[in-house]
Amino acid sequence: MIKTYVISPFQKFVKIESFSGILLFSATILAMIWANSPLAESYTELWNYKIGISSDGFELKKPLILWINDGLMALFFLLIGLEIKRELMIGELNSLRKATFPLFAAIGGMFAPLAVFLLLNSNPETEAGWGIPMATDIAFTLAIIKLLGKSVSLSLKIFLTAFAIVDDLGAILVIAIFYSGGIEWTLIMYALALFAFLMVLSWRGYYFKYITLVIGIVVWYLFLKAGIHPTIAGVLIAFTIPIRRKIQTINFETELKRISEKIVKEDNPENPILTKSQLEEIDNLDELTESFNSPLQHMEHKLHSFSAYFIMPVFALANAGVAFSMDMYLDWSLITNIVLALFLGKLIGITSLSWLSIKLKLAELPDNVNFTQIAGVAILAGVGFTMSIFIANLAFFENFECIDSAKVGIIIGSLISGIVGFLILKYSGKKEYSQ
Repeated sequence: MIKTYVISPFQKFVKIESFSGILLFSATILAMIWANSPLAESYTELWNYKIGISSDGFELKKPLILWINDGLMALFFLLIGLEIKRELMIGELNSLRKATFPLFAAIGGMFAPLAVFLLLNSNPETEAGWGIPMATDIAFTLAIIKLLGKSVSLSLKIFLTAFAIVDDLGAILVIAIFYSGGIEWTLIMYALALFAFLMVLSWRGYYFKYITLVIGIVVWYLFLKAGIHPTIAGVLIAFTIPIRRKIQTINFETELKRISEKIVKEDNPENPILTKSQLEEIDNLDELTESFNSPLQHMEHKLHSFSAYFIMPVFALANAGVAFSMDMYLDWSLITNIVLALFLGKLIGITSLSWLSIKLKLAELPDNVNFTQIAGVAILAGVGFTMSIFIANLAFFENFECIDSAKVGIIIGSLISGIVGFLILKYSGKKEYSQ
């Protein structure tokens, strides 16, 4: 008997993110080994190797690690922007009732870690790192939840995904507002004018992917030169991608039947070559399929695997390599602050505001979820890895001692949060489903 498995978009999202978490973990371990091996010099030389374009009137040359952090990560942020727009329009954040519980959790998960960090920090040089513990790495957290199997309900996974996406939005705003400096407002105005042009096209129902691509690259470059972190360009461009399809299903079905009937009618089994009419109909089929696709969904689908299986592991490989030596300086105060902000900050913030939203009857606890599981997910949210390292690079730009210390704190904090969160969810899951 043949079984047919239908994977919902959310389940497919979880599957991709889960495997991405495994790749991220592997890339992190490889980076640490490489940076502390006899080949450590090649690790540093590779990521500092400058590549780019240079001519008499124009030059754009950057170390490889900056092409990853500013360029590849712009595509990662484009994907985040697409996910946020989808969730706001048709997903788990598209109504006040759905959004309230994860929204409260996300607010607590952003501001409590920030407060813990600032409360513990006594060094003015490390104060800029307050944004590091704010975000949650959804790939790592979903990979850990995947290990728990059926002991974790789908409602809990949806809750985690929803508040992690709101967390990402908060992190994006933090980067745009607080981790950009020396802003050239003239260039920003040019970039925003191009963004407004794409928004008008989207509002009028027009979408031209190549025009969007070219304008997106120009906006990215203008942001880079203007002092705003260029990854923000990816988020802005995402909001210009239409979500609606050009044709509805019934029209797609009718036209599909017409095309297939004409192709079959023209078919000659003895001739392996298609007729001119058949080739034209295949072109029509391509156009029909493109019209039936939601531009946003199509782009998200294409970017999701690329981001999960390439961009994020490469980012981890380039950024997670901390070279340890007997004479290296590590700021253990900063490390401890980050560890506690990730672990305690997320636990206190998410659980307290989630509890408050339910007590005030502003939100409802998701189905098949208990508060022990909420606490487990809150601890698991302390796995900040990708976005935390990204913000650490911005917060301590060119202060390599602080960057290394921050990375150590992020790795330790994420590891502790991941293990403790896993154990709590494993226990609470068994307890819940044994009743």
